[in-house]
Amino acid sequence: MAQAQATRGDEQLKAAQQEQPEAIQYGHVFAVTGDLAVQAIAPRDAEAMRSAEDSVPGVPVPQASGGGFSAAVAMETAAAYNQAVGAVQPGQASVAATTKGITVTQTAVPGGRVVTEFVAGQVVGQYSVADQAMMEQAQRQQQVVEEDTSKVTIGEAMEAAALSAGERPVEEADAAAIRAAETQAQGEDGVLPGGLADQAWAAASANAWAERDDDKITIGDVLTDATTKLADDKPAEHADAARVVQAETYSDAGARTKAGGVGAAMTTAARLNQVDDDDDA
Repeated sequence: MAQAQATRGDEQLKAAQQEQPEAIQYGHVFAVTGDLAVQAIAPRDAEAMRSAEDSVPGVPVPQASGGGFSAAVAMETAAAYNQAVGAVQPGQASVAATTKGITVTQTAVPGGRVVTEFVAGQVVGQYSVADQAMMEQAQRQQQVVEEDTSKVTIGEAMEAAALSAGERPVEEADAAAIRAAETQAQGEDGVLPGGLADQAWAAASANAWAERDDDKITIGDVLTDATTKLADDKPAEHADAARVVQAETYSDAGARTKAGGVGAAMTTAARLNQVDDDDDA
């Protein structure tokens, strides 16, 4: 009789064990191996991962930013389930997490960081975080581009001079104006050897020795497609136009601007850009 009762008890215990839902283990959620893979995700594990993630400054929730996978969210969900079905107790921690720890590291890469999350030395999450300063700079640059698309650039002003005075041979005053315009567009340190200014000065020197007008290098030869020959460009402003006009008149024998030249084109461009600013105000 006692043996029959024991048999029934064993069967009831076995049935109860079969009815109990299986705990969510690390191997069910993450690509881990060894002892960690078969251990249930416990509440203290999830708390430790959340704390480790929060300790990394400036890290957004990766699911919201589309940047990857955060381990803490998955661990919190799994631990809550395991506790609800009785697989783990409140405040319980896994042996692997207790003995080998939970950590979050970050590695600097161009444009941001890579955040990697570990449980017991094995990777359970990794995602990228863009550098905030670079994101803000990119946003500012995009805003400037959007604002400036309707404005005439210095390069475009020089191209306009190539159309209006394209057949006229390059003279010293033209070369001085082109040099000033290139400097305003790119900055003093941005003017490269062999650029528009050097080409203009070489043309002016060659023209001074040329015996026939047909052999002379024209404004159009130098300034056609000027925007593609500049390393950088910017909208023409009154200060830019003033410097170009000053350089042009200083190098001209009669202290005058050239009709349809770079100085005149820059002045027109700056005036148009100012009208555009006034309309937007």
